[in-house]
Formats: sequence, structure tokens, C-alpha cells
Amino acid sequence: MPDQLQGPGARAEGGVRARIERFTDVVGQWTSWIALVIVALMAANVLLRYLFSAGTVWAQELEWHLLVPLILFGMSYALRHGEHVRVDILYAKFTGRTKVRVDLLSALLCAALSILVIWLSLHYVQQAYVINEGSPDPGGIPHRYLIKSLIPIGFTLLLAQSIASAIGCIEKLKGKS
Repeated sequence: MPDQLQGPGARAEGGVRARIERFTDVVGQWTSWIALVIVALMAANVLLRYLFSAGTVWAQELEWHLLVPLILFGMSYALRHGEHVRVDILYAKFTGRTKVRVDLLSALLCAALSILVIWLSLHYVQQAYVINEGSPDPGGIPHRYLIKSLIPIGFTLLLAQSIASAIGCIEKLKGKS
């Protein structure tokens, strides 16, 4: 939820919204460290490849695999802090109440999309688990179902944050925050 829509009740100790937002913040802060790991890993891979003519498929695949949690867990954090993509050129011209309505509609659509992705990804993850899917490349990362399992987990977190955002919009429209 963008800061302009958060009122004093946004961080109330016992509220569902506040607990979801705290959890999203914790997950987002921990997830941000993955970006540093990716940078270090990429730098090491480049140095090994170009200075020492060495490298492994496993380390190169790990770069891509680390992007998955960064994106899947980072998207709920971005939504929480209003850093997600929207058409600001139009949004900026709206009145405060219209912005809240647009944010509410966006949160509800995001929740619906999250539910759809969770539902569709469960079979996808199960299938990868059953066949013990791994990298097709020799020396690649095994157990690819582990990384695929982050899809429903990441979208569950996005669903929760969408619900928290919708609650915040409803509170704002009712004048509670």
C-alpha cells in the first residue's frame, strides 16, 4: 500500500493487515540479500571464466535460480511499499478517493490473479517433484522442483499482501485510517 494511503491504524498491533505487512517486510528485507549474493556469484563466474578459463554449469544455473526467490518474494514487498508498476501519468491526476478506489480494484485483481497462478502452479510443481526434475545439463542443479515450489509460495505471499492492501483501501474509504 503506498504510504499516502496508510494512516495511523496501518500498524495496529493486532490487525490482520498489520501482521501481513510486517511479515511481508521481513520477507522482503531477507530477500534483498539475495541480490547481493547474485552480484557476487556473477562476478565470481565472470572472473573464473575470463581470467582462469574455468567455471561450472552449476554456478551459472545458480544465478538464474536465485532470481526466482528474488522476484517471487520481492513482488509482494514492492506491492506493500507502492513500488509496483502502474500508469502514474493517469494515476497522478486522480483525486485521493479515486486513487484509493483504483488501488482497491488493483488489489482485488492481483488477489484473483494470485489465486489463479497458485492453482495452476500446484500441478506443475507436483509433476516436477514426481519425476525428480533436474537440470538437463551435465553438472547442473538437481531437484528443480524445489525452485519451482517457490511459485505457489511467492504468489501466496502476494495474495496475502493483496488482501492487506485491499483491507487498507477499504479502511481508507470508510475513513478509519
